[in-house]
Amino acid sequence: MSDQTFTPKDFKSDQYVRWCPGCGDHALLNSLHKAMAELNITPHNVAVISGIGCSSRLPYYMNTYGFHTIHGRAAAIATGVKVGNPNLSVWQISGDGDALAIGGNHFIHAIRRNVNVNIVLLNNQIYGLTKGQYSPTSPRGFVSKSSPYGTVEDPFCPAELTFGARGRFFGRCVDVDSSASVEVLVASAKHQGASVVEVLQNCVIFNDGSQSLVATKADRAKNAIYLKHGQPMIFGENNELGLIQEGFGLKVVKLGENGITEKDILVHDAHCQDNTLHLKLALMEGPDFPIALGVIRDVEAPSYDACVHAQIEEVKSKKKDRTLEELLMKGEIWEVK
Repeated sequence: MSDQTFTPKDFKSDQYVRWCPGCGDHALLNSLHKAMAELNITPHNVAVISGIGCSSRLPYYMNTYGFHTIHGRAAAIATGVKVGNPNLSVWQISGDGDALAIGGNHFIHAIRRNVNVNIVLLNNQIYGLTKGQYSPTSPRGFVSKSSPYGTVEDPFCPAELTFGARGRFFGRCVDVDSSASVEVLVASAKHQGASVVEVLQNCVIFNDGSQSLVATKADRAKNAIYLKHGQPMIFGENNELGLIQEGFGLKVVKLGENGITEKDILVHDAHCQDNTLHLKLALMEGPDFPIALGVIRDVEAPSYDACVHAQIEEVKSKKKDRTLEELLMKGEIWEVK
């Protein structure tokens, strides 16, 4: 935090934005500027790291430190940046291909280690930069340039992968839903540890309409649920629907029918250590269930970078040789003249 007050404009660079008109990256970039202004982070205390892909051009458009790295290695570089300078607010910008295909191993281990990095995963279910090949999140049967007869694979669900890696923070937003996106991005930055925000994004060129269920405000009112910690899981155009537990699963019910009242509706607990319900919420799909948006999981745990530096200080306090020079000058030495 800074004593100075910042605005979204303070985080905008002077670079011309080179994305297709209508691309969801534009909206997410604006939301990120707003989130950083709300967090009131000093721009020179921010580092934005990306891999390769359309979304990975984002560091050019930030008036912060930035590093456009190589394909799939954003998480590795971001980890090094955070451990090297824990005072920086480190953001990783990755697409579904960059993060979950070539970068999949780095992605899960950054989460498992709980490195204090904010991972923003822009998921448009396609490789856009390389002109329309299917990605690890493309649905089974998806027809693309690299799957002309339809894919014969089941996709990754980013939430499932995050929880499988023992992730402590997972949020989801829609690219064009600015206020909700800012809210989730701010929450992810305040979380101490690895945070993953999945951005449901539209690619107007190679996968237009992939997020049609939540593309507009009206669509989201019908097909999404905004989860908020401590509040009942109610949704619908008139908040007439809710979620209850049925056996080991979830069930959509209508308030007022069969004696159902708000007291019967599940209350969202984002801080619950057990991720069972969080995963069920994150895996909900339309049309039978609403798509979960907002902060789905937010659980505290020691971060990797903080533990590394604490360990260094502990070891230094017990060692006589506290610097490299002291170590090199230890024992029998001689000087050549």
